[in-house]
Amino acid sequence: MFKWLLDASLANRLLVLAAGAVLMLYGGFELSRTPVDVFPDLNKPTVTLMTETGGMAPEEVEQLVSFPLETAMNGLPGVESVRSVSSAGLSFIYVAFDWNTDIFRARQMVGERLSAMEGGIPEGLVPRMGPVSSIMGEIMQIAIPIDTAKIDPMQVREYADWVLRPRLMAIPGVAQVIPIGGEVRQFQVRPDTARMAELGVSHEQLEAALRGHSANTSGGFLELNGREYLIRHLGRTSQLEDLRSLALGAKNGQPILLRQVAEVSFAAAIRRGDAGYAGGPAVILGVQKQPSADTIALTRAIEAAIAGMQAGLPAGMQAPTLTFRQASFIETSIATLQGKLAAAAVFVAVILYAFLGNLRTTLIALTAIPVSILATVLVFRHFGLSINTMTLGGLAIAIGGLVDDAVVGVENVLRRLKAERANPVPANPLVVVARATMEVRSAILYATVIIVLVFVPLFALPGMEGRLFAPLGVAFIVSTLASLLVSVTVTPVLSSWLLPHMRSLEHGDTRMLAWLKDSTRARCWSACA
Repeated sequence: MFKWLLDASLANRLLVLAAGAVLMLYGGFELSRTPVDVFPDLNKPTVTLMTETGGMAPEEVEQLVSFPLETAMNGLPGVESVRSVSSAGLSFIYVAFDWNTDIFRARQMVGERLSAMEGGIPEGLVPRMGPVSSIMGEIMQIAIPIDTAKIDPMQVREYADWVLRPRLMAIPGVAQVIPIGGEVRQFQVRPDTARMAELGVSHEQLEAALRGHSANTSGGFLELNGREYLIRHLGRTSQLEDLRSLALGAKNGQPILLRQVAEVSFAAAIRRGDAGYAGGPAVILGVQKQPSADTIALTRAIEAAIAGMQAGLPAGMQAPTLTFRQASFIETSIATLQGKLAAAAVFVAVILYAFLGNLRTTLIALTAIPVSILATVLVFRHFGLSINTMTLGGLAIAIGGLVDDAVVGVENVLRRLKAERANPVPANPLVVVARATMEVRSAILYATVIIVLVFVPLFALPGMEGRLFAPLGVAFIVSTLASLLVSVTVTPVLSSWLLPHMRSLEHGDTRMLAWLKDSTRARCWSACA
């Protein structure tokens, strides 16, 4: 096969170079579209169930909610583990499936099992599934500082809940936005028990009236003159005065209004926890991404959305500020690895020039690096891999070996061309290049296969370790095999065009090689003496 590839490449040199150029351009284009993240996809299919349990103690939450849910989820197909966290008034259940389970299929099975659990947990408690989020968790935290002298904390929290959060949730790739801090506005009713007793209003009457307040109801329909008229009772309101005027009953033909027996006002809900920024109060929004989202692209989209909302901020509200940005860590890590790759390529170029002795042979050998790396990027796109620390690490490990096949081939071609120059009737350069390339193919193939086999055990690692290190193995193996393919296609073509007419073919070894040979001979003579 290698002989066929070599002969076909030398017979169609322009086509081979054009194909190589197209591959590099297409690889560069796909590289700009490849997702960038800090680690490979480590998101094991996991469904989270959250249940609010009111004022229950952790022991009650564990016995009445968490344990029944754990028992129900254990029997689902593909479930590997079920764990729970029970706290005061809250239960979390984490149902982890095997890696081959589709997350949406897993959520469907969990939903079906929940619907069949009627009566399994206390009445009034409704377990809810959490969003499909990434294992990387929060990718950004946004702080809205609160200056209490200029704006009410309740206004800041309302802006975060009803303006900023819906805008961010509308961005593709955002799984959840969780605001904390500030004050949550509530209708608060403080009954005057003495006044209630005087007017004959019971606690049950007050509770029933409040429960039915601010709700639209239907009264059926009315048929009149061949037409239907929908009857509606419009009771939904957010006005405080409407609540104060709520009728609780009647006494002596006069209605008893809520404001007569209670103090009604807007007030902040009881807080569990708070948020702060720069030593002052603030509202913090934590942004979680979906598993398939590109962290850097999503971060830029969120930043653009926040910038576009600056002009519409309420009076007295400070502009949102980023307090945590995971993309900054990713960009720094990727930039560091890219710098290492560039430095390694420069170091390889210097070493090649020192030993090969001219720019043409160095250029031919270095061509294997960009072609092999960009071909690897195409494989990444095909298998849905991202540019991350592991894939770039695999390329960094391989970069020194990417030129091995090309260097061996170019050096042998150069040596054969020098020997052929001394013949009275030199052979055709294409024949010399093909013969010299095939002379070293077996040794290069064996060496490449041995190196590749060293990384094959990475694919046998189970669980999270396998998901973490497999992309490194893919990057190394694919780039190494790509360099082998380049050495029998692009490298011979470039050698046939650039090497036969070099003036340095008549010269001997380079200064570096001559110095090494002289040093070796001197050591051998001294040892023999």
